[in-house]
Amino acid sequence: MSIKENDKGWQSGMAKNITFIVTKDCQLACKYCYLVGKNTMERMPWEVARQAIDYILDHEAEMKEESVVWDFIGGEPFLEIDLIDRICDYLKTEMFRRGHHWFNSYRFSFSTNGINYHEEKVQRFIEKNRSHLSIGITIDGTERKHDLNRVYKGSGRGSYQDVVRNIPLWLSQFPDAGTKVTISSADIPYIKESVLHLYSLGIREVNINCVFEDVWQEGDDRLFEQQLMELADAIIDGGLYEDYACSFFSERLGKPLDCVAQNQNWCGAGRMLAVDAEGNFYPCTRFAQYSLREKPALIIGNVRDGIDHNRLRPFLTLDRCTQSPRKCIDCEVAEGCAWCQGENYDAAATPTIFQRSTAICLMHKARVRANNYYWNRLFRKLELEDAREAYEKRKKETKNVTC
Repeated sequence: MSIKENDKGWQSGMAKNITFIVTKDCQLACKYCYLVGKNTMERMPWEVARQAIDYILDHEAEMKEESVVWDFIGGEPFLEIDLIDRICDYLKTEMFRRGHHWFNSYRFSFSTNGINYHEEKVQRFIEKNRSHLSIGITIDGTERKHDLNRVYKGSGRGSYQDVVRNIPLWLSQFPDAGTKVTISSADIPYIKESVLHLYSLGIREVNINCVFEDVWQEGDDRLFEQQLMELADAIIDGGLYEDYACSFFSERLGKPLDCVAQNQNWCGAGRMLAVDAEGNFYPCTRFAQYSLREKPALIIGNVRDGIDHNRLRPFLTLDRCTQSPRKCIDCEVAEGCAWCQGENYDAAATPTIFQRSTAICLMHKARVRANNYYWNRLFRKLELEDAREAYEKRKKETKNVTC
């Protein structure tokens, strides 16, 4: 990323996330993708984008966060690079013209499949906006793992080779950038080799997560734990922890949570804002129709009439305990167990956002066990190294005194 979290204007970490769904088209048909309604027709017109920007900037008093992340997604956002370029130019001009408090504290954010990253139009856009850009390329690991899920629509051909060729260019522009890896049932056996492969490509931060949907098979959690423990051994024995990171291992994971002191909602739905090609506003992109299998879209307004705050209010009351079953509230390893508000809504027995999906329960517990193994091994290694250094130092000092 070009903008560090501790830069001026980002100190508190409080940023408004506003997402433009610029297209529902994509070159790929990833087998685990939650976007079940991708299509080539729904592309955002410029007029809708302009109306959305004007509405948002006109209501500055309602969006008091000190910073803003202007997020662009699809499908594949870079398929609409001309529109995105126009949107970003307009945003910069309007924030400056209005003296908006976001003018000196904004970021343009992208998660891309990386296929057309090298194209001239994309590269011109990057060069023009480099100091305010965050771009992540999704590569799932080894060619075997990546091509298991990330395949071209129609042909089913794997996309690894078309993505990996752009990784050196991407890292030369964003050396601190991280990638996002998704785990589903079929690719659990390839976790260890895939993370190590991404490190070998020069990617130092691997953000990796299990899908929230109910896709898990019996025994997946045990295989998942074994892969993470083998990965932990490789990272620790190879000293990779000094320069590389994997989000599966965290010191803030696997403790009980207090429903009074630690009752925050995991998900930011309702505090974020998304707009689609028709100009509809959503509390998050996961509530747009192309993200939902079972439920109707949950629209909270549009660019013409604005946000309906009555529709938004339930999201602002969400917390962990109001939506969790008793087993989650009392869970001894609850810390770090995530959920997606849109998946909760889609999987619920009724059209509610207050029914938490627990499909990843066993996977979270397996992760906690592997995480404990990782930190116990790492701390023992570091303690032994410290003791060895202290011994060698005393030995040297004693030798000098004797001489």
